[in-house]
Amino acid sequence: MNILDTIIAHKEIEVAAAKEKASIADLQQNELYSRKTFSLKQFLLDENKTGIIAEFKRKSPSKGIINDTADVVEVTKAYATNGASCLSVLTDEHFFGGTAADLQKARVHDIPILRKDFIIDEYQVVEARAMGADVILLIAACLSPARVKELAEFANRLQLEVLLEIHTEEELQHICDATAIIGINNRDLKTFTVDINRSIELGKKIPADKIKIAESGINNIETICTFKDAGFKGFLIGENFMKQPDPTIAFAEFVQQLKAKDK
Repeated sequence: MNILDTIIAHKEIEVAAAKEKASIADLQQNELYSRKTFSLKQFLLDENKTGIIAEFKRKSPSKGIINDTADVVEVTKAYATNGASCLSVLTDEHFFGGTAADLQKARVHDIPILRKDFIIDEYQVVEARAMGADVILLIAACLSPARVKELAEFANRLQLEVLLEIHTEEELQHICDATAIIGINNRDLKTFTVDINRSIELGKKIPADKIKIAESGINNIETICTFKDAGFKGFLIGENFMKQPDPTIAFAEFVQQLKAKDK
């Protein structure tokens, strides 16, 4: 099995165990479940924001430990106050070292939060709502087009937006009315190799009414400018900040450089 297959196999076991511990009715009792959500779409279209979806990630299967000492509240505060359009918080524990508690702690900021996980079941969508997320990630590589539609429509009914992640031309067929935001991952989730040009080429084939996000492998201002010229409104950046000695300083300096370039 490739890395993605291994992760999904583990996720199926994990979700089954979670259902045994807490029912959907239990999750709906969480005080965060009924909160008014923020719109990622609105934040991405806000010209006063950077378009950056800044990620809090401790480790990954391809890189190992990235940063296991950073404080989630401190780092996400720096992201929010320095112009991020969204926070991306990993909640997969086994492979990425994240937890639901990380997202709940980050919820103190008035900014959209993406639950970054491998979502395969409606139960996880309810979980996302209960832990304070505004957006869920659906990965085309591990879902059929029909399943994406079902999960996306379910999320929309819970007032959650959806970021649909694709990587190949074949996965364009996963796009549907319920997926307004489309992310193109420059990293192949089956091999973890990165190709920056993938977003540019594949982006040309995404319907004009969708908001385009470039994901992975973004580590300099020039790359963001290239994506902006190609019509991208968002840029998901993960380990570039987290691998620095102080992610808060790294993000602030990156945004200063971006603003200087835009002048």
